[in-house]
Amino acid sequence: MNVTVVGAGIAGVACARALVSAGVTVRVLERAGFGGRMATDRYEGRPVDVGAGYFTVSDARFAAVVEGWRDARLAREWTDTFAVHSPAGWATTTGPVRWSAPGGLASLVADLAAGLDVRLGHEVSKISRGPVVDGEAADAVVLAMPGPEAARLLSPDLSETLSVARGRVWLPSLAGVFRFAARSWDFAGAFVNDHPVLTTLFDDGSRRGDGAPVLVAHSTAEAADRNADLEAAVCELLDLPERPISSHVRRWDFARPAEPGDRPFHFGTDRIGLAGDAWGNSKIETAWLSGTTLAEAIIAL
Repeated sequence: MNVTVVGAGIAGVACARALVSAGVTVRVLERAGFGGRMATDRYEGRPVDVGAGYFTVSDARFAAVVEGWRDARLAREWTDTFAVHSPAGWATTTGPVRWSAPGGLASLVADLAAGLDVRLGHEVSKISRGPVVDGEAADAVVLAMPGPEAARLLSPDLSETLSVARGRVWLPSLAGVFRFAARSWDFAGAFVNDHPVLTTLFDDGSRRGDGAPVLVAHSTAEAADRNADLEAAVCELLDLPERPISSHVRRWDFARPAEPGDRPFHFGTDRIGLAGDAWGNSKIETAWLSGTTLAEAIIAL
């Protein structure tokens, strides 16, 4: 059996890892780099997570993977306490331990991909019945990406998978990275409720462990649609004494699905699968489980 996985985010790499462990021949095709929406960009020489902000652990199999990352010092327990802002003011909330990665979340995906046949910088143009990826046949194909991106690759006669890929509404978001001369806030992360622009804030110096005075902000879908000024919103919300010395904003067209999925993956009669964090609550653990369980379904063919 040979399988082509398109997308080197954690869902695609987890799927490939499980398939290879079962003796399946796998190639992973990725148009950019590792991570997907676990993206890590570099600004002023340091990594900054601009997609997912952290991850949590509840599944025992995923916990074993995370322990490996911790032992290798790639991941660390970060915090269980976040600030919460609402129209009533500020409060705090305690929940599960949030994990972070000193080298950026994308470094975890790259570690999981070690030894796999991953071809970065490889952009796929078309997937047709067979399944065939750009003219090369496979026994199964996995699309580990948001549904609208998968739909762009599928030929019109793949109506079953096309319908599933198009069947979910996706929401955009803006991610802003703001470096200040000094830290003037007192939280590791913050949920921002009922705000016209902001949804979450992360102290990236705390998250990374280097103490850098860097905030990362994520926007609402409506704010992304109107290209709102994230920098101004952050400074106003936190009543900061000065503006940042550098600002970078990245747009995510498909940041998250409007509603969570009701099953862990899709695998159709056309032998094309869809996996990712949209298949359940939108979390890193969900994406890992989606890719892993899809691999198990393919192995069982």
